[in-house]
Amino acid sequence: MQLEICCGDLASVLAAKKGGAQRIELCSGLSEGGLTPSIGLIKAAVATGIPNINVLIRPRPGDFLYSTEELSLMEDDIKTAISAGATGIVIGVLTPDGDIDMNACERLIKAARDEARSLGRESLNITFHRAFDVSRDADKSLNDIILLGCDCLLTSGMAPTAVKGLPALQRLSRVASGRISIMAGSGVNPANARDIINATEVDSIHSTARKPIASRMLFRRPLVPMGAPGSDEYAPLSTSPDVVAALIAAINDKQ
Repeated sequence: MQLEICCGDLASVLAAKKGGAQRIELCSGLSEGGLTPSIGLIKAAVATGIPNINVLIRPRPGDFLYSTEELSLMEDDIKTAISAGATGIVIGVLTPDGDIDMNACERLIKAARDEARSLGRESLNITFHRAFDVSRDADKSLNDIILLGCDCLLTSGMAPTAVKGLPALQRLSRVASGRISIMAGSGVNPANARDIINATEVDSIHSTARKPIASRMLFRRPLVPMGAPGSDEYAPLSTSPDVVAALIAAINDKQ
């Protein structure tokens, strides 16, 4: 059973390491569902020594239908991430009809593997992200992702949260039958992680492990928001080492 912590900033990466995490998904823009992180953040995350750094490749918020120009951008981001030391990439592309875009995904995966090989690295993790959860047909999409040679599928079971997607997660784990790792994500926390594992027999879980972290700012100007409505710049959500440690304890609890 693996735990992946989704980190959107360097403080979160350091907190994940302190809490005992061995695998992270690195991104930016978590309020947008996650976007490709900067090269500086990738290098800093790799430098922490966390053994598994999986970089999200998503050039913009919104849907998962990308233009030719966006796919070229994603190829460049993939090469940059791997050359900076990333041990894996996280991708997902759909067709207008809601199927897995095999040609686009094959193109991205080839770019990743070619770059890794050019650096003398044969090992590279490919995760298909929650674009799966908004695809048209779960069975077809799962089979297509397996055909692509992906190592892992991150999914909430096509539901808003993993808890609400338990029946689908259980079925996906059964259908996958060891051909791909199924990772349950969305709304996973120390209180429900073990229940999700027991109910679905997924291979791994994914969580931001976040809680509000007080800003160190002394001067604070009120009524000038910078982020999404209702967000608080002076108490942003960030990964907590305590929550990471609690998640590890939960997934190791066999009760």
